[in-house]
Amino acid sequence: MRFGATLRPSQGLLAPLTESLSRRIAEERAGEVLARDPDLVRRLAPSVARCVGYFSPEVRGVEHLPVTGPVLLVGNHCCLFYMPDAWVVGLAITARRGADSPAYVLAYDLLFGLPVVGSALRRLGAVPAGGEEAERLLTEGAAVLDYPGGDAEACRPWSERNRIVFSGHTGFVRLALRTGVPVVPVVTYGSHDAIVVLTRGDRLASALGLPRLRVKVFPILLGPFGITSILTPPLPMPAAITVEFMPPFDWSALGPGAADDEAVVDACYQDITSAMQSTLDRLHSEQPHPVLRGWSHLLRQGPAPLRVGTE
Repeated sequence: MRFGATLRPSQGLLAPLTESLSRRIAEERAGEVLARDPDLVRRLAPSVARCVGYFSPEVRGVEHLPVTGPVLLVGNHCCLFYMPDAWVVGLAITARRGADSPAYVLAYDLLFGLPVVGSALRRLGAVPAGGEEAERLLTEGAAVLDYPGGDAEACRPWSERNRIVFSGHTGFVRLALRTGVPVVPVVTYGSHDAIVVLTRGDRLASALGLPRLRVKVFPILLGPFGITSILTPPLPMPAAITVEFMPPFDWSALGPGAADDEAVVDACYQDITSAMQSTLDRLHSEQPHPVLRGWSHLLRQGPAPLRVGTE
């Protein structure tokens, strides 16, 4: 390829790698689906709890999560692939509903293309986002956790750390309307303070051909030794994490046909994202310095056990 040539969207500097991963993802979707393994969830929960103890986690409002029955949980995504927020939410769901109760999380397609990782995630209850599995699981009575902001939100700049960034993704609204299940917003505060993202690296991701894997970011980070990238990320700081389960939104009276009404979908989207932003703003005003708070707690008491309480 001559210097300055324009790459087609399907190409990129990492074209051979992205094509290989893309095939693996397609095979994963078409192949045998491993069932969620409640025994594995039960065995791993204590170890996961010890790991997230580094972030002094606190969970509020868990009483808003139904103990049984279908429910769609919608959260704001933070802290790159470390995602301590997701692990804390998963532990809270397991504590509330039990390891045997069906609970799933919609995850990156890319993760299912990685050897061993994909099968392990399946056994823990992860399913590829963007497919029809979520609707089937909800109709079967499961709890499904969705992070509509995806990589754009998980890799948002540090200056936007206290913003809900769903980027107009309304798929979760349509899913809730079609199935008639309650929607429980889950707001995480503090997690994105643990990593300093300078920029999402949208253009760099495009040049590398990552959109082929539905990955649109290649974040540039600031670490203790200077500027670095997602390839050599610094360890996260022990920012104190607060997770709050909000009262559920019930759109069932609108009927499944409302999923095809753009005005209704937009109104529902605006209502829930505005409510989540208000909660995030309140948490920030209550605890404005999560990194200092986390360091203080870690140095004085060591890793903290997960606290699950009510408002």
